[in-house]
Amino acid sequence: MRVVNALYPTADQIPAFFGAPEDGPFVMVNLLRFKTKAEYADGAEGHLTGQEAYMRYAEAVSQMIEALGGAIQYSGAVTGLMIGEVEEPWDMVALARYPSLAAFQKMATSPQMHAIEHHRSAGLAGQLNIKTKPRD
Repeated sequence: MRVVNALYPTADQIPAFFGAPEDGPFVMVNLLRFKTKAEYADGAEGHLTGQEAYMRYAEAVSQMIEALGGAIQYSGAVTGLMIGEVEEPWDMVALARYPSLAAFQKMATSPQMHAIEHHRSAGLAGQLNIKTKPRD
């Protein structure tokens, strides 16, 4: 199995994700790997760890998700691996519930998201986002 952490979707992933049929609420599984030290493009905030920079983003995005009618259902540090293997485990897992694909797209392309994106980029080494459909 090949695993590639990334900061942004590829040009092919964007239309495939947002072009999927609307099927109501979903939970996004976020597997996060942080940089050791935050890397802001302007060199500011050099004293922060990658996780500290990302948490600035996470705080703001949590409020945005709640304003859409969603919620952060869980977040926590990865502390071990029982089954399987990966070269490097992720640092954190977060589960975010969204009311719809349209709501997620509205948030992802909003000026508010653009205003906080630099914290995410400064802190993340890479991630996987996995869209899941809750069982009824």
